[in-house]
Amino acid sequence: MLCTSTCSIELSCRVPKKEYWLDKRKMANLLHIRNFSLSFPHKVCFDNFSASISQGDRIAIIGRNGSGKSSLIKAIAQMDTNIAAAYIPQIITDFDTYSGGEKFNRALSVAFGSNPDLMLLDEPTNHLDRHNRSGLLRKLMSYDGTLIIVTHDREILRNCVHILWHIDNGKVTVFRGKYDDYMQELQTKYRSLIHQVDLLRSQEQDAHKSLMKEQERVAKSKAAGQKKVANRRWMKSVGNLKAMRAEVSQGSKQKAIGKKKQDLLGQLEQIHLPKVIVPKFNLSAQKVAQGMIMSICGGAIGYGNTFIWNNINLSVHSSERVALTGRNGSGKTTLIRGILNDPKVIKAGHWNTPPAKDIGILDQHYETLSPDKSALKIISEVAPEWSHAEIRRHLNDFLFRKNEEISEAVKDLSGGERARLSLAQIAAHPPKLLILDEITNNLDLETCDHIIQILREYPGAMMVVSHDETFLGEIKIDTYYGT
Repeated sequence: MLCTSTCSIELSCRVPKKEYWLDKRKMANLLHIRNFSLSFPHKVCFDNFSASISQGDRIAIIGRNGSGKSSLIKAIAQMDTNIAAAYIPQIITDFDTYSGGEKFNRALSVAFGSNPDLMLLDEPTNHLDRHNRSGLLRKLMSYDGTLIIVTHDREILRNCVHILWHIDNGKVTVFRGKYDDYMQELQTKYRSLIHQVDLLRSQEQDAHKSLMKEQERVAKSKAAGQKKVANRRWMKSVGNLKAMRAEVSQGSKQKAIGKKKQDLLGQLEQIHLPKVIVPKFNLSAQKVAQGMIMSICGGAIGYGNTFIWNNINLSVHSSERVALTGRNGSGKTTLIRGILNDPKVIKAGHWNTPPAKDIGILDQHYETLSPDKSALKIISEVAPEWSHAEIRRHLNDFLFRKNEEISEAVKDLSGGERARLSLAQIAAHPPKLLILDEITNNLDLETCDHIIQILREYPGAMMVVSHDETFLGEIKIDTYYGT
């Protein structure tokens, strides 16, 4: 049994000791999770999650950034069991001299070499090139043990798992079936609830009209009743009683409709469907460049006295979208550093690149954002000529709508919020050339979709380093250039 008092994951558990625990039963390598609750000082990820893991299960843990996916898989990896298990976290500290992709491949080889009954992987496709992603997919599909994986990779979700644990809205939903079927089920349920709410709104309006008519009829009846009472043909209490009954009947009906509508709205809130972003790019200060943006002829690049990429011949024209491809360690990020005139990089050949002010850079660490500044401050510095209302409208386009969202420091924002803010920053003053370096690493599916929505509308030239072929296709890459 693993309880909070001995758990080494860094979290603050708010439930009493022995209410939060994991245990194992040695029944055909069967594992049980019992009443597992995960919370941090500022939020509750989920409460009282229980599940059974059978031999041969293939489980994907999905959810938004910060929902608790990594903490959950880490807790399972730290269980005291007799099962042969292998766990590869997102951040691999071994093999210091290797790139991220090479570190993962080494760790994966060691893991499979131990012939584990249980394999636990946390975002394994981060940093992997196309060749290594294909190799990982083949290994996972042929692996006959129990697999638990945290991933946002749709190819893995569609081909390598048959059980989903979806962390959302303070709970973990277990779904047995295909990923696309689960998403379709969510959409169907959402549309059904919307339809029911619309019907209730219509009934609510009808009930309100009926109440108004009844009140009007009662008023007329009351006036007539007063005449009858005056003529002593009708007791006063009879008229009042009829009016009260009519109003109570209509009022009760409207109250029942209102309660049912609130119940349905509550169910809708529990079905999280991603919002759609329709971004606007400010082009008043700078027109989109025309013609050739940059060119490299007979180029070479490297570090110290060693060139790692030779014979580079690359040109980028206005509005062109170029993907830099190649295996891990082939020099793609080094090429970007050369375009940015990084002094640590050595170059040879003819380089005609834009000045720094005409290049926008966005990487997975969002280094263009000052950690102590708010979204409001960052956009006001990029567009000092904008009024407060214009800044709010711009941030609203990128889903920063509440006062607390635009006032919170960057260091306290989630990964998805930082990604959207980085793109809002770029959209406020679009550069001639936008460079993206592995920006989809560690992002949940919802944030990935938001980035795709924004980049589709980007009007300038774009250079992208990414191993995610689905992502490259979605943002409509024109040209592939690689080693």
